[in-house]
Amino acid sequence: MESILQTVFGYPHFRGPQQSIIEHVTAGGDALVLMPTGGGKSLCYQIPAIARQQAGQGITVVISPLIALMHDQVGALHEAGVSAAFLNSTLSSQEASDTERRLVQGQITLLYAAPERINTPRFLAQLDSLQERGCLSLFAIDEAHCVSQWGHDFRPEYRALTVLHERYPSVPRIALTATADALTRADIIERLQLQSARLFVSSFDRPNIRYTIVEKRDATAQLLRFIRTEHLGDAGIVYCQSRKKVEEIADQLCDEGIAALPYHAGLDAKLRQANQDQFLRAEGVVMVATIAFGMGIDKPDVRFVAHLDMPKNIEGYYQETGRAGRDGLPADAWMCYGLQDVVNQRRMIDESPAADEFKQGLRGKLEALLGLAEATDCRRVRLLAYFDEVYGQASSAALGSVTTTNPTTCGNCDNCLHPPAVWDATDAARKLLSTIYRVQQVSGFGFGAGHVMDILRGKTTDKVTQYGHTRVSTFGIGADLTEPQWRAVLRQLMAINAVAVDAQAFNTLKLTEASRAVLRGEVPVRLRVSLAGPGQHKTRRSAEAPAPKPPVALDVAGQARFAALKTWRADVAKAHNLPAYVIFHDATLAAIAQNAPQSLHDLQGISGIGARKLESYGQAVLEVCQAL
Repeated sequence: MESILQTVFGYPHFRGPQQSIIEHVTAGGDALVLMPTGGGKSLCYQIPAIARQQAGQGITVVISPLIALMHDQVGALHEAGVSAAFLNSTLSSQEASDTERRLVQGQITLLYAAPERINTPRFLAQLDSLQERGCLSLFAIDEAHCVSQWGHDFRPEYRALTVLHERYPSVPRIALTATADALTRADIIERLQLQSARLFVSSFDRPNIRYTIVEKRDATAQLLRFIRTEHLGDAGIVYCQSRKKVEEIADQLCDEGIAALPYHAGLDAKLRQANQDQFLRAEGVVMVATIAFGMGIDKPDVRFVAHLDMPKNIEGYYQETGRAGRDGLPADAWMCYGLQDVVNQRRMIDESPAADEFKQGLRGKLEALLGLAEATDCRRVRLLAYFDEVYGQASSAALGSVTTTNPTTCGNCDNCLHPPAVWDATDAARKLLSTIYRVQQVSGFGFGAGHVMDILRGKTTDKVTQYGHTRVSTFGIGADLTEPQWRAVLRQLMAINAVAVDAQAFNTLKLTEASRAVLRGEVPVRLRVSLAGPGQHKTRRSAEAPAPKPPVALDVAGQARFAALKTWRADVAKAHNLPAYVIFHDATLAAIAQNAPQSLHDLQGISGIGARKLESYGQAVLEVCQAL
């Protein structure tokens, strides 16, 4: 196994549980693998595929949900000298026929296909033929969380993949995902009939990612300030909930001199593909997108992921933020959210046609995310706890981190880096709940958040006067708090399910069973002190984005080599119609620039340079380095 890792892929050693997984699957065992984005999941089936074919056991079929992922992975395998192909809608009928012919003749090591194609009679007949000749080696089911109704990206087509076990029981299967809580894991095992599979769970920790969650004031201004201060000239992804907002934010970023592109399902397919290609191939592009964008995107140098709207659950948040820093270098996960985000997510759950049990599960997942957002303690500790991991006790060192000496702080989230001031909001929470109760008693129906806060703050608006709410006993008892403070109290009460939004009654507020404990003072409510709002001055546009920094410290000559190597790599990638990182990652170019190689022998052993790449590009790399 190690010889394939080094010779084909150019990596000196395995990371974390990779070797155990690969040995188990190569020996014919089933496996369910949970490994964070950037942890090296693809090698867990690519190396067994190569090893099993070398042993005469035939072809590996990879079930993958996205065309972009298939294209990039097949391109990367070709660059490494591995025979791979995909079958999807981008192929002409002649290209598809040629691929099918090579498949039947056993000339392919890994074949990528979407779940929809796997279940067609034509494809199953081809698999039958391979099985009869003993040429069907392994099934790899990528993004396995898509099979679960509890997963954040459920796809009904994945449910039909049970046919693989039923029809080909002797062929081993490996299912892989970066995101699955205990409920989703159980669903994956049941739906894919993996009860006898060995479970491999890596640490979910991404120590290179810094988590920051801020209170939403002026989201666009906050985003601009974050990008200009932290990530000017870097590649990043900005997630928005609606298509309209995606286009508005992309336009505003462009107006401010930031290279940004929109991506959502409503765009023309050709434009959407062109924008994705530009994001993958160019440097420093910010993609503004709905969650339609991202799964399967292997771009390693995404330096930040920003959320302008709150996701639905922690799984979605973790999956989306995990697209930052896949190369292991420092990256940011930044999110701003406010009360309206909470209301919108609650309403979408309540108005969905799903069964009550399923909706209750969704509410629980949303409450966990709200708890993460409102937390005043370490965000990483809370995030990992959601996936049943105690920070500092899992194999985070396998992913390149150093286990902390303090298991309650990570030192790389906003709450750890800048501990927030907190205040005891228990009494304020009781006042707010009392007001919700009393106005409903007086009027016979509920009211929205704004009206309730007007009563608390003693504001005699037309609506307050019209309904006689100046006579409510809680009128004006909250005048000592600002509206942002009251909104923070309300968000926290929603986070602990002590207040609900009645979507059937115009998004009015109502009490819940959990309200009683808060009203009795049995549940303490502690909140961060609200920060000052954003400044009113407009940020000056940048004249030109700074050049990307190399991932390691280089002297002047090394920086010149790094820049020249990136230019050379861009030309090669363009000629091969591949993203630049498929040729070499930045980390590989930086290591080359640092070592200043004088011979092909000097290039051997640099991480990311396998035998095929050394043969294909070694001489050209030397010429680039020696020309300076």
